[in-house]
Amino acid sequence: MSDDRFTERYFVLVRPAEIGRTLYSVETASHLTGVHRDLLQHYCRVGLLGEERATSEAEPVFDDDALYEVRRIEHLRRHQGVNLRALPLLRDMSREIDRLRAEVRFLRDR
Repeated sequence: MSDDRFTERYFVLVRPAEIGRTLYSVETASHLTGVHRDLLQHYCRVGLLGEERATSEAEPVFDDDALYEVRRIEHLRRHQGVNLRALPLLRDMSREIDRLRAEVRFLRDR
């Protein structure tokens, strides 16, 4: 006879495979984020939204991750008073912190 009090239960979170990413034009991204298209293009030129957008000659397209980054950048700029010149530095520091956190997690799990 089994006792339900001692039965272990596990839940597994599964992220469905991406079938296709949704891509947005500059106009649509501007509308969705509330950021003027010229400012979005500036963010692309200075590399805040990835090197591929900074070096591309074509008009940039944005995915959901890029829209998230734009919202994060705008929060820093509007609500935290970070100026445009400091944003690349903060982006680099944030990415380095994320990389170091992943490394620490990896080393703890060994």
